[in-house]
Amino acid sequence: MVAKYSNQKEKIKKKEIQEAAEEIKKGNLVLFPTETVYGIGANALDEKAVKKIFEAKGRAGDNPLIVHVANIQMVEELVETITPLEKKLIQEFWPGPLTVIFNRKSKEIIPNVVTANLNTVGIRMPSNKIAQELIQMAGVPIAAPSANVSGKPSGTTVEDIIEELQEKVSYILDGGFADIGLESTVIKVVEKQIVILRPGKITKEQLEKVAREVKIDNHVLAKVKKGEKVESPGMKYRHYAPNTNCMMVYGKNTKKMVDKINSITNDLLEQGKEVLILGKKQNLKDYIASEKWNMGENMEEIAKNIFALLRKVDKEKVDLVIIEGVGEKDLGLAITNRLIRACSYNYIIVE
Repeated sequence: MVAKYSNQKEKIKKKEIQEAAEEIKKGNLVLFPTETVYGIGANALDEKAVKKIFEAKGRAGDNPLIVHVANIQMVEELVETITPLEKKLIQEFWPGPLTVIFNRKSKEIIPNVVTANLNTVGIRMPSNKIAQELIQMAGVPIAAPSANVSGKPSGTTVEDIIEELQEKVSYILDGGFADIGLESTVIKVVEKQIVILRPGKITKEQLEKVAREVKIDNHVLAKVKKGEKVESPGMKYRHYAPNTNCMMVYGKNTKKMVDKINSITNDLLEQGKEVLILGKKQNLKDYIASEKWNMGENMEEIAKNIFALLRKVDKEKVDLVIIEGVGEKDLGLAITNRLIRACSYNYIIVE
């Protein structure tokens, strides 16, 4: 299969979105932009179509998908109830990068393959105009995980992912670089408490303005044990990872962190090994490695750049990539969540 490819770069015509929507209606896959990352989508109500997503990505069947909607009516058709706190969250953060885990309605309405046989379903309303129009024109909710082969960094541009996915989808909508660069925040309301299952652009601090109690799930920064079920994507399996070995090093004291990274680098260089460092722009001059890449100057830039950088490191043929950690405050929690998984939990905290 060769995908029809819209290469308009933020100037996609309605006709092209309509063509992509027709492919969704036919039970085919479409690669499309959202404000977070690119998604690979199918009609969420069509079991056969959704199974194609798992086949295209090589995704495990116990890893649930997020359902993207264009209006609240679509949500009401899929869930049992919307609680008062969930309504407040929707009013505050939708459309936008927040996924809410609801109790689902009948299994006859939304297939088990979407929810990994759970009694819950994750739903969000994207703010990206192309994504919104695609859902509206298709007339159905669209199940869409990040557009990438499972385990690899998520796609933030079509160029990053076209080689691995172009023969697996029927239509590609190219909307340029994703605005945020990290997948959505995933939360669940438990009684009157918000539980963050996966951090993202919408931070704990922002959620605390809506509810007094906001808890971070233990799995956000820890491994999921064998046999444990998860309600959010991106938590259970190796994710966001290049083939090259990676290590994250973080310290609140920047000088101590830089010194530790230089010490590790020096040891490897003496062994004749090659090292690549991903660091903040302001710290790069202090590293002894000859290969060092700029992640950005602030959290927003790092969030937007990190997946694209992780996709490029395998071309460098180095022995180790050392990545500066960013801490766990605000957007840093989401970046740290992705980095520790990209490093397969190989990280050092400098005291």
